[in-house]
Amino acid sequence: MAETIIGIDLGKLKFHVCGVDANGHVERRRAYSRSAVMRFLANTPPALVAMEACPGAHHLARKAASFGHEPLLLPAQYVKPYVKSQKNDTVDAEAIAEAASRPTVRERAVAIKPEERQTLQLLHRQRSGWIGERTALGNRIRAMLLEFGIVLPQRLSRLRAGLPEVLEDADNGLPDRLRALLHDLSADLKRLDARIEALNAELTTFAREDPLMQLLLTIPGIGPINGTALLAGIGDASQFRRGRDLAAWLGLVPRQHSTGGKTRLLGISKHGNRHLRMMLIHGARAVLRVAGKRAADDGLRHWVERITARKHANVAVVALANKLARIVCAVLQRREPFAPAQVSG
Repeated sequence: MAETIIGIDLGKLKFHVCGVDANGHVERRRAYSRSAVMRFLANTPPALVAMEACPGAHHLARKAASFGHEPLLLPAQYVKPYVKSQKNDTVDAEAIAEAASRPTVRERAVAIKPEERQTLQLLHRQRSGWIGERTALGNRIRAMLLEFGIVLPQRLSRLRAGLPEVLEDADNGLPDRLRALLHDLSADLKRLDARIEALNAELTTFAREDPLMQLLLTIPGIGPINGTALLAGIGDASQFRRGRDLAAWLGLVPRQHSTGGKTRLLGISKHGNRHLRMMLIHGARAVLRVAGKRAADDGLRHWVERITARKHANVAVVALANKLARIVCAVLQRREPFAPAQVSG
């Protein structure tokens, strides 16, 4: 019988494939190389090709779609319950195929990213990496100076301003070799600054030209940087039924530990994309600082005033980030700009 579901456990060089027919019987268990799995997909009748959402999955999903298959990317946590006995690649491929046969699991599939959106997401990841390197470099420079009794403030702006004076001061007791090393590290810091600024400019240019980004920029707290990150991670938001689903996907809802009819809510779940959640929370902090300056009839201003009157500032920030996520979902789905007067809650 023809295979209707093909589960693929992805690897760098080896791909383990499990083919299942319409009755749920396993018809194929085999390992392929990267080139061989492409030939296999090209020569196989159209089927549901399921994979875990992991590095390389979107590329293979796009290839499978080009061969006439229906690609399906499943979150790993929804595949794990179907792993039988001990874990290995063959068992994982069979678990993926079985999970793909469950309607409730398929509803939670990950949307396949086009190449442009995936490239945009990788630009953001590289930007985060460079920011982390710059922070680590600044901390190392301060630690080196502290060993010789020279203390510079923690802010990078103050480090940039104070480091040249330290290097030019011949009477501060710095050894010549360390002074030369600090010159090199200062040059590295400037190079990282230039790379980050160039990438910020590229993202800002993209935000000016993309029509969906023009809609997102009408939302308070959403700028070119976090807006492009949201667009890369979410897309058109068609995979979400409503805004609260997006907020839950980002981990901006409370964890639950409820039983016996008693509801117990804990801290935010922190599921989903950590980078997007951080971006939304930063945007919410910016909105919270200037909420009182918004128009008197602004619905978002009234909502913020009500939440800050009864909740701690940090709780209010997370609640506002949740609200912004729901607004982002509505704007992307409806393709309409944000209307402040319509905010309720």
